[in-house]
Amino acid sequence: MQPQTARTGDDAHRSWTGLALNVVFKLAYPAVILCGWFWNAPRYIGCLLFVLIWLQRCAGTGVVGASLRTLTRVDWAVGFMLSAASAAIVWTDSERLLHIYPSLVNLGLLIAFGSTLVRGPSMIEKFARIRTPDLSEPAVRHTRRVTQIWCAFFAANGLFSLYTALYWPREAWSLYNGAIAYGLIGVLLVGEIVWRYLVILPRARRMEAEAS
Repeated sequence: MQPQTARTGDDAHRSWTGLALNVVFKLAYPAVILCGWFWNAPRYIGCLLFVLIWLQRCAGTGVVGASLRTLTRVDWAVGFMLSAASAAIVWTDSERLLHIYPSLVNLGLLIAFGSTLVRGPSMIEKFARIRTPDLSEPAVRHTRRVTQIWCAFFAANGLFSLYTALYWPREAWSLYNGAIAYGLIGVLLVGEIVWRYLVILPRARRMEAEAS
């Protein structure tokens, strides 16, 4: 019984460790951007951004972490673009480059998500299949529409983020890109979940009932 108990304890420890890493990685990027409100040190923030990119790549857990460990050439290109931007911030100590960085993140996400709409499967379908390998055809269509919505969000948010970088003071830029933008992401996530459970799933059950 002791080896089994030890394995159970190890599994629980890994589970809690993975949960902690997920929370840290989800909060790290907006926290670093919010540091721009208080630190007039673009070079150090650029270092943190560079390290964060590759920590997520190597040590991320959960759905996003699993996807980051199976990167396509497009994903690698996006990763190196953001790495180069971080390195440029470190090299130049430029506050303007730091302020443009969040718009580059949105551009990278737009490219990564949009490319999956062209060659398939869609990005949201990839995430969904990690937990549910056998997706129905209506579910596949739904994940494609959700991917399109995320692409529209990244395009709009990226343009507005660039506007804040060019015309807003440091404090306002940091507040929007480190907090408000993530509030909007939360609203979009909750809206998608509500739509899925109130509309998509009931519709799928009605179709299955009619077919039977």
